[in-house]
Amino acid sequence: MFHETPIFSRLVAERGDVPAQVRGEAERIRRDLARVLPQASAPQMSATRTASGPTSPSAFR
Repeated sequence: MFHETPIFSRLVAERGDVPAQVRGEAERIRRDLARVLPQASAPQMSATRTASGPTSPSAFR
């Protein structure tokens, strides 16, 4: 997918493999969310959020 370049190799040596760290954290978060938010309630949650979403600022006047 991605061919390493000299600049990328140097950045990895200096800063670590940031893309790999981000992918790892994203996967950890996905697993945590899957554990606390069952798949069956996901569509209901998004429908509820849409139906009771934020109101416009003029509604507060």
